Amino acid sequence: MAAMTDVNTKQFDNTEQFERAQRVIPGGVNSPVRAYGSVGGTPRFLVSARGPYVTDAEGREYVDLVASWGPAILGHAHPAVVQAVQEAAARGLSFGASTPAETQLAEAVIARVPFVEKLRLVSTGTEATMSAIRLARGFTGRPLLIKFAGHYHGHSDSLLAEAGSGLATLALPGSAGVTEATAAQTIVLPYNDLDAVRAVFEAQGPDIAAVITEAAAANMGVVPPDEGFNAALTDLAHEFGALLILDEVLTGFRVGEAGFWGLDRGYTPDLVTFGKVIGGGMPLAALGGRAELMDFLAPAGPVYQAGTLSGNPVAVAAGLTTLQYADAAVYARLDEVAATLSAGVSEALSGAGVAHRVQRAGNLFSFVFGDFDRAPRTYAEVQRQEAFRYRAFFHAMLDQGVSLPPSVFEAWFVTAAHDDAAVSRILDALPAAARAAASATPPAP
Repeated sequence: MAAMTDVNTKQFDNTEQFERAQRVIPGGVNSPVRAYGSVGGTPRFLVSARGPYVTDAEGREYVDLVASWGPAILGHAHPAVVQAVQEAAARGLSFGASTPAETQLAEAVIARVPFVEKLRLVSTGTEATMSAIRLARGFTGRPLLIKFAGHYHGHSDSLLAEAGSGLATLALPGSAGVTEATAAQTIVLPYNDLDAVRAVFEAQGPDIAAVITEAAAANMGVVPPDEGFNAALTDLAHEFGALLILDEVLTGFRVGEAGFWGLDRGYTPDLVTFGKVIGGGMPLAALGGRAELMDFLAPAGPVYQAGTLSGNPVAVAAGLTTLQYADAAVYARLDEVAATLSAGVSEALSGAGVAHRVQRAGNLFSFVFGDFDRAPRTYAEVQRQEAFRYRAFFHAMLDQGVSLPPSVFEAWFVTAAHDDAAVSRILDALPAAARAAASATPPAP
C-alpha cells in the first residue's frame, strides 16, 4: 500500500494551498468565513497551534485571536487536554455505544448550570439548536419559531431565514435551497425589541412554540442584550405558553463557568444549547433543560433525535478535561486579557482618529467602525458601520503576526494562554493597524 502523503510537510505556500483546495473543495474551504470573503486576500492554511499561537503552511507564527472560534479557552494544545485525547483515542475512536465519560460530562455541565436537569450530547452546534427547536415544537404542539435578526443558530433550514417586510410577517428564505414554506415557520424580529416580540405573540401566540436567542449576540459582532432583556423575553414567552431556547453555543463556559446565563441570571430558560468549549476543540455540542422537557426526546419520548457519533469518547475526553481545567483563575485571566486588548484597540483607533465603539459581553468583544451616539443594539444598527475599515485593519495586523477573525461581524476570542508576551505583541501591532483603518476608503459603488 502506498504511503499517505502528509500535506503539511509539502512546501506549498498559502496561495498554492488555496488554489489546490479550490480544485477539490467548494470555494476552497469547508466553512465560508475561512475564505476571507469579507476581508479579501489569501486565507492562511494552519498546520499547528500551541498556547496563544498558530502557525501557517509557510511556517509563520501568529498570535491568535480566533481560538478555533472559542473552544481553545485554555490555549491551543493544552497538555492535559491533549493527553486526555490521546488516552481516549488509544482505547478506541468510537464505539457506537454508551460510555461512562458521557455521564461524567453531563454531570459536570449540570453542576455548572443548575437549571439544566438533563443533557443530550450531539456533535455540532447546528445539531443542538435544530434538535432543541424540534423538541420545543414536539412538546408544545405548535409550529412557529421566533428568532432575532443577526443571531446565528447554525445552518438548519428553518434558521436560515431573513426578516420579512413587517414585524408580524413571516420570514423569507435566507439561503438558496431553503423553501418558502420552511422559512415561513420562522418569524424574524429586531433584537432587544420586546415590544416587537409582544406584538407578534399577541397576533399569533397560539401558534408560537418557542423563542430562540443567543444569550449574548456574538455573530453580528458582539451585541449584548439590554439589561433584563433575556429575563423579560422568558417571561413573555411563558405568558403565551411558549418556550425560551437560550443559545450558548458561543458563550457557554467561555464567558464564565455557567456561561452568559451565569453573568445574567434572574430567569430560567426552558432549553439551552452548548457547543465550542464543551468539546474542547473537538466536534461536540449539547442541548439541555428541565427533565420534563428533555424526557420528550427518544427513546423516553416521542421527539426523535439520534446520532452515531453523539457522545464520541475522544471528543468527550477533550470537553470534560477542558471544563475541569477552566477554573476561576482561567476566567479571571480571560477577563483581564479581554479588558486590556479591547482598551488597547480602542486607544489606538482613537489616536488615529477612527470613530468606533467597543462592544463587550463578558470576555467576548468586537468593534464597530463609525460615529455612533450609543452602542448598537440591533443588527440593522451594526450594519450601518464603516465595515470597509476592518479589511485594512485586519491585514495590517496579519502582516505583523496577529491573526484576527476574518470578518468585522465576528467576536474576538482570547485564551488563558495569552501571556504578557503575547499581549504585548498584539498591542505593539495596533498603532500601524489603526493608521491603516484611518486611511481606508470605501469601495467604489
